[in-house]
Amino acid sequence: MPERELPDGGPDDVDAVTGAVLAASRLLVAVSARSLAEVEERVTLPQFRMLMVLFTRGATKLVALADHLQVAPSTAMRMVDRLIAAGLADRQTNPDSRRETLLRLTDEGRRTVEHVSARRRAEVAAIVERLAPHQRAALIEALTAFSEAGGEPPLPAPAGPHPLGWAADVTTARDT
Repeated sequence: MPERELPDGGPDDVDAVTGAVLAASRLLVAVSARSLAEVEERVTLPQFRMLMVLFTRGATKLVALADHLQVAPSTAMRMVDRLIAAGLADRQTNPDSRRETLLRLTDEGRRTVEHVSARRRAEVAAIVERLAPHQRAALIEALTAFSEAGGEPPLPAPAGPHPLGWAADVTTARDT
C-alpha cells in the first residue's frame, strides 16, 4: 500500500496507527476491567456487554441479541440464563407476537449498568482532562472516524452522559 500524506505533512503509516490503536485499546480494556471490579463476582466482561446491549436497545429477541454480540444463539442463551439467575435480566412475552420472548434488564440490571458506566466515565474523564484542548479535538475526530470505519453507528446528539462514558442522550439511544 503506498504511503499517503496526512494534512500535517507526516506519513500515513498504517502500522504506526495500528500500534497506537492497540495501545489505546489496552488502556480502555484496563479501564473497563477496573470499572467492573466491584461487580465482577456477579458480572463478567462479556455479560456486561450483553447488559449494555439490553440497556441501549431495550427489550430484544435472543437471536437479535446473539447477532449483535456476534455469538451463537445457544451461547447468548447461556449468558442470559446466568444474568436472569443473578437478577439482572428477565424474559417477557412480546406483546406484538405472543410466540416470541423478549429479553430485558431488570431494575437491578439497569442500576448495575449505570454504576459501572459512571465509574468508567469518571476514569476516562480523568485521562481526557490530562490532554491539551487541541489533542481532545483531534481525538474526537480520530475516534469518530475509527468508529465509522468499523461500522459502529453514530451516537445521538449530546444531551447527557452516555452509559459508556461519552455525551449522548441515553433515553434516545435506549429507545432505538
